[in-house]
Amino acid sequence: MGMFTSINIAATGMSVERLRTDVISNNIANASTTRTPEGGKFQRSTVILESRDGLQYRGVYTPEQYDNGAGSGVRVSAIQVDTSEGRLVYDPTHPDAIKSGPHAGYVEYPNVNIVDEMVDLISASRAYEANSSVIQGAKDMFQQALEIGR
Repeated sequence: MGMFTSINIAATGMSVERLRTDVISNNIANASTTRTPEGGKFQRSTVILESRDGLQYRGVYTPEQYDNGAGSGVRVSAIQVDTSEGRLVYDPTHPDAIKSGPHAGYVEYPNVNIVDEMVDLISASRAYEANSSVIQGAKDMFQQALEIGR
């Protein structure tokens, strides 16, 4: 394990948390978008993470994984579009209202729940701060080691 391994691992965490923040912000910004350039309503996106050594994150390391070290950081394996249905709101005057059928007059809004998105945003922010603290702690340790050598 190298001297800068902890900084490198924390830096990968900061990078993916920044991307998570961007994706969550995009979800919040488009929570009311009923028409996209691709057609249809906006659909929520989520970030899927995996360890840089190819192991899917499950939140718990097995003893075999500890034997090889705790890992080499994290990366984004995919940005996945949530295809679940959105909420229906009755508004027959809306230009995107359904014209016929049992849902005539309803508008299908995106499947974005603002409360869930805010919870995810706080989680991403806290994880970013935690990784930043790891980097600061490593820097402080290196500084103390240099002081010992004087």
